[in-house]
Amino acid sequence: MTGQPGLRRFLQPPAGGGPAAAQDDGPPGATGTAPPGATGVGPPGLDGLPGGTRMPGPAQPGQPEETCELCAAPVGPGHGHVADLERSTLSCACRACYLLFTDPGAGRGRYRAVPERYLRDASRPLTAAEWAELDVPVGLAFFLRGSRRGQVGGFYPSPAGVTECTLDLEAWARLGRAHPLLLAAEDDVEAVLVNRTDSGVECFLVPVDVCYELAGRMRLLWQGFDGGPEARQSIADLLDSVRARARELAPEP
Repeated sequence: MTGQPGLRRFLQPPAGGGPAAAQDDGPPGATGTAPPGATGVGPPGLDGLPGGTRMPGPAQPGQPEETCELCAAPVGPGHGHVADLERSTLSCACRACYLLFTDPGAGRGRYRAVPERYLRDASRPLTAAEWAELDVPVGLAFFLRGSRRGQVGGFYPSPAGVTECTLDLEAWARLGRAHPLLLAAEDDVEAVLVNRTDSGVECFLVPVDVCYELAGRMRLLWQGFDGGPEARQSIADLLDSVRARARELAPEP
């Protein structure tokens, strides 16, 4: 495996900081060339996800049982994750261990349970013209603010890994004043997921592990130029799950 482990793939640019190069370790027929505006690629690990994070699904015969990476207790497919902000990694966690780190001061601030909230703001949707202001070269991207970096970064999954794109921070701040959801994500552990479709722009606040899962599905399943039906359906299923779980952002007082 190459590239930065865990959260560091999202919070830091790759060594050298130059334009992203094409990767040759994606699925057969997939192209990993970054489009204009890309500034770096942080290729995911062997299964496209950080640490012990795995794509959900039924256990296969002979597959080892998943366990908490903090106490080794068995965990189910819907388990939570804990971020190690010092090492920039994500770990699978049983419910008991997860709850230990829901307080921001737990573990002297080093460990954070990845929140489980999903939010949307149907009353203030992002328009196509506003999305165009960010000049993101793809229609599906996520935005994450890193506490150590001190600013938000724009990223999108590709068959070659997670690519960081140049983000106009002034435009992001301007849109954030009109769309509070964009600025509501907790540093390091939540992200803003944007999906541009023919019918409009969807915007959600999601746990950061959703972004890892999205990247993993694309890396593992993408085939050919358009991804193929399996990859497209898998990504559509994930977005459907986000839509179903999202609740409305509380109005500002």
